[in-house]
Amino acid sequence: MQTLIVILTMLTLTFGIPIADAGEATPMAQDPKVEARLLAISEELRCLVCQNETLAASRAELANDLRVEIRRLIVEGKADKEIMDYLVARYGDFVLYRPPVKPSTWLLWFGPFVILAASIAGLLFYLRKRTARLGNSGGETLSEADLAEAHALLDEIGDRK
Repeated sequence: MQTLIVILTMLTLTFGIPIADAGEATPMAQDPKVEARLLAISEELRCLVCQNETLAASRAELANDLRVEIRRLIVEGKADKEIMDYLVARYGDFVLYRPPVKPSTWLLWFGPFVILAASIAGLLFYLRKRTARLGNSGGETLSEADLAEAHALLDEIGDRK
């Protein structure tokens, strides 16, 4: 009897938790054309919560809300450009997955290249300064007496082995 209770408990935990964890299905438009337009538009928009995902790929609650808003605008007969302009006016260029190149987005577009160039320039400056400090040969040359002493020490070490 006790084994049966343990087995039933294990089955309940194994199969009951995924059912309890299941979320609501994403609402779909009645019209497949509306859904296709929604997908095309949401592929061009950034999720404001997950920032590295498109609106289409995001499962965040805000992303669902934005998709519902886009569906509403599509059903109202707005053109894709009008929908994009509405979202940009509301959330700024950041909502676009590929923002336009303009003065306010130059840092976004060219910032990584400026950082890379500055890093390379800093590395070259450091290496030149280091080379100048060590001298062009990279070290000092040994005199004949020092060279003879080094050979004698190496021979002595070889004899010990």
